[in-house]
Amino acid sequence: MALRGYYRQFEGMTDQEVSEQLRERSRERRRRALAKIDPLDLSVTTWHEFPHPDVVAAITYSARRGINRYANPQTMELRREIGRRHGLEGERVAVGNGVSELMSATARTLIEPGDELVTPWPSYPLYPLMARASGGRAVPVTGGGLEAVLSAVTERTRLLALCNPNDPTGAHLPADRLRDLLGQLPERVTVLLDEALVDFVDAEPTAASIDLLDDFPRLLVFRSFSKAYGLASMRCGYALGGPGSEELIERIAPPLGVSGLAHDGALEALRTCGPMVAARRDAVIVQCQRLADELLAMPIEAHPTQANFVWLSASGLSGAELSARLHRAQVIVAPGTAVGDETHIRATIQSPGATDRLLEGLRQAVNV
Repeated sequence: MALRGYYRQFEGMTDQEVSEQLRERSRERRRRALAKIDPLDLSVTTWHEFPHPDVVAAITYSARRGINRYANPQTMELRREIGRRHGLEGERVAVGNGVSELMSATARTLIEPGDELVTPWPSYPLYPLMARASGGRAVPVTGGGLEAVLSAVTERTRLLALCNPNDPTGAHLPADRLRDLLGQLPERVTVLLDEALVDFVDAEPTAASIDLLDDFPRLLVFRSFSKAYGLASMRCGYALGGPGSEELIERIAPPLGVSGLAHDGALEALRTCGPMVAARRDAVIVQCQRLADELLAMPIEAHPTQANFVWLSASGLSGAELSARLHRAQVIVAPGTAVGDETHIRATIQSPGATDRLLEGLRQAVNV
């Protein structure tokens, strides 16, 4: 609108009327702005907040000091710090560009044509992919019960991949049951225990699985800085092995290590972030319990979870339809169809405000 036209609209109005009209327009713009809701993405399992500022500072300093130089391919400083944290020698620690890289390298190293990888299902989609990429065959065990998993193990089984807590269900296998499972497996089977989400577990100490390494040399434990530490973009994870695993650990580690930024960021995270990670775990526990309590009044089932997400199903709705209805409420979740489950969705736990929006979206979805 031209300047003359703008002022012409106020002709015949008193100053008070002009002021009131302008105020009403301002109030209307504010109402429209407040009514606009940005989508809330609860489909990913990474942490929604930035890392600890000391970690960001360490990464920034590393970039300024040596981004033009290659990092040490042995990553021994980080390996020793991880080993000290878990009571292991650094030679029993492999550091890689995420847990996915290390687990895939393990599959390539151990699987021969015709070998099988057994895994409970639904679970992390990487496991069948890395079996096939290594020339083997994936054997998903629907339901994931230990008896069913043991029954699926044959003379051709080379690897057993366990996600604990499991993604996408949040189910957790306690260390005593894991010990029973390990004790019944043939010597030929190596267990890949993916504990990328272990920092959210409150059912037992996070060291419980590490304590099994000395008794079961065919157990490898994988952990990540991508979840509770909030360092997903740095792509840094590690593997832990028992006595005698040193040769395998060396073979699965990337030959050139990880970037200097990832190394220094992970090192600072280990030294600094213990209280922060504990606080994030506690916040997730509170929101999970709050969500479970509120869902008692809805026709929605929430499975017990030890992760930073919940596995939900709604009576009378497929997972795809529930996901679509939540999407219309601007809440984005992960449908279970990605792992062959037509009835469930996975929704990540974030802040209290995010829980509010998830609950409201679920109420709308089931017309409560």
